[in-house]
Amino acid sequence: MEMMHKTCETFLAELASKAPAPGGGGAAALVGAVGVALGNMVGCLTAGKPKYAAVEADILALNEQAAALRARLEGLVEADAAAFLPLSKAYGIPKDDPARPAVLAEALDAAAAVPLEIMAACGEAIALLEGYEAKGSVLAVSDAGCGALFCRAALEAAGLNVTVNTRLMADRTRAAALDGRAAALLEEYVPRAEAVYS
Repeated sequence: MEMMHKTCETFLAELASKAPAPGGGGAAALVGAVGVALGNMVGCLTAGKPKYAAVEADILALNEQAAALRARLEGLVEADAAAFLPLSKAYGIPKDDPARPAVLAEALDAAAAVPLEIMAACGEAIALLEGYEAKGSVLAVSDAGCGALFCRAALEAAGLNVTVNTRLMADRTRAAALDGRAAALLEEYVPRAEAVYS
């Protein structure tokens, strides 16, 4: 969790630099974690209020799920950096090296897999935010909307990170399968995020 132990200032400075990581995927995971945290905040502002006693159990369940999902997304910030570094090294292998295609294929696959995990986690986050929007305190409902926007942005950004890796894959069948999974996540969860925001 080295990335998540950096200060916000340090993380952003490294993101702005030419360092290979953090990059777009890690930033997407972090933005997704922020979106989940906003939902969790709605839950914390709702729990214990007599007006919302009827949905107390639902809110507490959402909070538990949100805490676990936020931790997962924080881990994916680190996982994205770990997956990208081998790819960065693979690009440095001379083009006439017979080992290059296999090393590059493995690195591209790993570099696409983590953003797909980020996308799936952001989809789960959007589903949680639907619950917060529907049952949470009306005084904090805008935070559920903000969370949905953050998670949508993270979902789409991670999708872009899938595409940028799959377009370079020699195995076009594998690339198409990964692109299909990403497209399905976008198709399902972008409208749901928009509905929460609306």
